[in-house]
Amino acid sequence: MIRPYTSKDKGKLLQILRLNTPAYFHPSEEQEYLYFLDHHREHYFVVANGGNILGAGGFNYAEGGKIARISWDLFHPAVQGKGWGSKLLQYRIATVAENPAVEIISVRTTQLVFRFYEKFGFALQETVKDFWAPGFDLYWLELKLKET
Repeated sequence: MIRPYTSKDKGKLLQILRLNTPAYFHPSEEQEYLYFLDHHREHYFVVANGGNILGAGGFNYAEGGKIARISWDLFHPAVQGKGWGSKLLQYRIATVAENPAVEIISVRTTQLVFRFYEKFGFALQETVKDFWAPGFDLYWLELKLKET
């Protein structure tokens, strides 16, 4: 089940982030995630199964609503590779595509998971070494919904 995030989910999602640190997130990102949950979670969703929170991910609008940015994807290590992330990404792509103003969906991720987004048609735009932290490079990808 995919549902909107509520503040009651914060503790469990923080645990999931920590389970993915340092494999997918640098320890310094924890404070950024907490800030995001408190201030920028307008379109943030939780994936739950049988009452258990498996992961979360969202999007935010930029450039006057022409761009939707995928934000803060994370899943419990025990369920990674089992299709839950794909379902959540497809849900967000479909939700964003309903907004006629959106031309592009972008995602800023790392070298560790950018291939996941490529499977859904996202194209690599730029890389920056050690952007997030040492050993965590920026991989910026876009999915064009409309030709600009």
